[in-house]
Amino acid sequence: MSLSFASSRISVMFLQLSILAVLLLYPACADNFYQDATVTWGDQRAQIQEGGRLLTLSLDKISGSGFQSKNEFLFGRFDMQLKLVPGNSAGTVTTFYLSSQGAGHDEIDFEFLGNSSDQPYTVHTNVYSQGKGNKEQQFHLWFDPTTSFHTYSIIWNSQRIIFLVDNIPIRVYNNHEALGVAFPKNQAMRVYASLWNADDWATQGGRVKTDWSMAPFTASYRNFNTNACVWSAASSTSSCGGSKSADSLNNDQTWQTQGLDSNGRNRLRWVQQKYMTYNYCADTQRFSQGIPPECKRSRF
Repeated sequence: MSLSFASSRISVMFLQLSILAVLLLYPACADNFYQDATVTWGDQRAQIQEGGRLLTLSLDKISGSGFQSKNEFLFGRFDMQLKLVPGNSAGTVTTFYLSSQGAGHDEIDFEFLGNSSDQPYTVHTNVYSQGKGNKEQQFHLWFDPTTSFHTYSIIWNSQRIIFLVDNIPIRVYNNHEALGVAFPKNQAMRVYASLWNADDWATQGGRVKTDWSMAPFTASYRNFNTNACVWSAASSTSSCGGSKSADSLNNDQTWQTQGLDSNGRNRLRWVQQKYMTYNYCADTQRFSQGIPPECKRSRF
């Protein structure tokens, strides 16, 4: 075998291995909005493009737009890549969240608050259980989220909820049912996303209004992936086995018991020390009779 022929075969083998690695990282069943999502409002303002790999939401003065997952879930890891509204997006809110339905609903929120040009985007997080929220934390993003896609993730298990940005934890909300604090673990939830006008509160407390001359505003979504327990309302069972109980979960998914290791705790401290702009646990004026009981426990 000649040296040049051997070199050619090695190059081909390397290319094949590279392609295989990409296929393993991006499975064919992932991020297909035609299969995984349903546009729920906004008419043609919501557009599925690129064969299902991209979904754009737009907002104009008449209406915004939104979509939801076709499946309901009871615990899991949920990842979405977003590219937020560029330029002057003041008054707009772009969302990615989990929610059940009804007055006593559960909800886990990522809400991205628009801003005037060249100001940091604020990400607003909140957790609702049995219809009660008021557990807000807000952060400035440490990058420009309008020029490229970034990954926003929610890990939800029976012990805690973890919010991540590009796999960096920004918030952990623990289960404190032992203190009498309700935790979202008994209601199946869908994934939702929307782009809407909230200039009565979104930008600087509503002091900055939407400039409709900049419309339509557009946000883009891609790589919607779920590693989660799919809930069947018809049979009241989960794809992880059993009924609405944490004990029914299989043990073959790391998210089911995932917490933060020492590196994760260090990264969480970095985000919270440098970029947190509001923490309900520190708002003593809001809670004149004392901060909520979960705020007195571990930060992690």
